[in-house]
Amino acid sequence: MSVTVIRSGLLTTVQDLGRPGHAHLGVPRSGALDQPAHRLANRLVGNPSTAATLETTLLGCALRVDRAVTVAVTGAPCAVRVDGRPAAWGAPVRLPAGATLDVGPATRGVRSYLAFAGGVAAAPVLGSRSTDLLSGLGPAPLAPGDVLPLGEPVGPPAAVDLVPTPAPPDPLLLPVLFGPRDDWFTVGSRTALTASDYRVSPTSNRIGLRLNGPPLERARDGELPSEGMVLGSVQVPPDGRPVVFLADHPTTGGYPVIGVVPAAALAAAAQAAPGTPVRFTPARRRG
Repeated sequence: MSVTVIRSGLLTTVQDLGRPGHAHLGVPRSGALDQPAHRLANRLVGNPSTAATLETTLLGCALRVDRAVTVAVTGAPCAVRVDGRPAAWGAPVRLPAGATLDVGPATRGVRSYLAFAGGVAAAPVLGSRSTDLLSGLGPAPLAPGDVLPLGEPVGPPAAVDLVPTPAPPDPLLLPVLFGPRDDWFTVGSRTALTASDYRVSPTSNRIGLRLNGPPLERARDGELPSEGMVLGSVQVPPDGRPVVFLADHPTTGGYPVIGVVPAAALAAAAQAAPGTPVRFTPARRRG
């Protein structure tokens, strides 16, 4: 069983839960940016959460299936059509053999997730089928004419008509734990980070959520030796405008990290479109 790409959209990639545990090799975790949406799409078609889905960016995609298969689209709301006729978003949809599925542009948010019963069976690399834009591991971003293999269905689709999901964030509220290099910034910068209004930059991508807003002033000059970077790091480059690291982030870096956004808060960041207001809020450390 396979699907053929008719329209690849702005950026459509294969994603699963990623390849954690390889940072010491310089390999990011990667994986679906909005993991709750990825998991829901798989659940709707009867897949385990580990199955690979397609992650679209803003403009959707279109594909033709060679055999009958159940699909589901979640994440950013969008119009879904089968051979030109409207179909459900956020629910299982049965496609007949030869049908064309069109996942339209996001009406809100950024990334939609398309699951096929059986999952996308691209060849795994280091235990994952995810496309990693930074290292180049995994399948290349989709292009018209690409043929993607599908796995065998393992379970029945969910017995639901429609699953409610949260709306994309507006504004985006990000909790932040200060450190490990917050001492590289003035007291005023720490205050500014949680008191200022930022907006998502159009230059954001799967590597990082780039923000426009007041620059953060350093308390010292120079650069750090490269050190490990974790998911959610709020790194501050020389222009002073923070970048929140997402799934394809580099595993090391020399710019100071003023704080870290807990991973659980990053799914909402995946759906923050350019121009979305962003506010950082101090988070409490557990224990």
